[in-house]
Amino acid sequence: MKSHPILSLIPTFRFGMVAASAAACMLVTSILAKPKVAVAPTPPAALNGGAEYVGEAVCIACHAPQNNQFTHTVHAKAFRLNPRNEKEKLSCEACHGPGSNHLKDPANPANRVSLVGFTKSWGTPVAQQTAMCLSCHQGGQHTFWEGSVHATNNLSCSDCHNPMAKVSTTGLLKKQGINETCYSCHQQQRSEFAKRSHMPLPEGKLSCVDCHNPHGSTSKTLLKMDSVNETCYGCHTEKRGPFLWEHAPVKENCMSCHNAHGSNHEKLLQVARPFLCQQCHANAAGHQSVLFNASQIIGGGGTPNARMLGRSCQNCHSQIHGSNHPGGARFQR
Repeated sequence: MKSHPILSLIPTFRFGMVAASAAACMLVTSILAKPKVAVAPTPPAALNGGAEYVGEAVCIACHAPQNNQFTHTVHAKAFRLNPRNEKEKLSCEACHGPGSNHLKDPANPANRVSLVGFTKSWGTPVAQQTAMCLSCHQGGQHTFWEGSVHATNNLSCSDCHNPMAKVSTTGLLKKQGINETCYSCHQQQRSEFAKRSHMPLPEGKLSCVDCHNPHGSTSKTLLKMDSVNETCYGCHTEKRGPFLWEHAPVKENCMSCHNAHGSNHEKLLQVARPFLCQQCHANAAGHQSVLFNASQIIGGGGTPNARMLGRSCQNCHSQIHGSNHPGGARFQR
């Protein structure tokens, strides 16, 4: 019995497949066996005038004082002891760019443009300074830097940070702490924290970054959360609700009644009680004007009303942030 012509080709076909597989394996093995050669990254043509990298040792030969300061920083430890890529192995030139043009005339002050500088007097555009930092520090809490109030005011990373010296405990800040760094610009907030009723920031229980993200956020005031209330609820969870009876200004914005940083009135209130409440509840037909008229306040000439003492309105309306009691429509229980 004759076999089919196609069947006679099967051994040849199998041999061809085996040979092809063996050749592919030999090719992959040869590629993996080749040693990888470390090559320094090629700088962009526009960076430092197309200069070439010269190495950290050349920089240190002239800049010994800067090296002594830099050695103690987290950048130095990362670049020298555990670099993640070829760029970090460059150390100094990872941030300042290739230095071959700088070596041609290092004593000439006009030669500043041959390196990326991180001070306002150096002359490097702020956008270029920031781009160098973001080339490593991108994503995460830096996601919303572009378009943030700090970025639009032409601030650079070096306005708050000093990457060349360990002045602060963490963050390589230009001042000893987070709050002192923020106070450099935010003098009004500094004065608010000095008022008699304030958030416990001067005492060290909080810092500015507990509520704000200085590197950018989705809110105008760089809050870490999407709104003032959500930020406050991070600590004041008992005020979150939901409540059976809700107080409209409380639900809308905590700052309707409170100053977030500090106040000369108790509980960080914007205005002293009962006058804070009377800004909304001062209708002539209600009991507010009867209980708290001019003659009944302290120093008003008449006998002070007992309801003016202590917590004022909250002597009766104790659950002013909201009530879950069936009879708490007026926040009395």
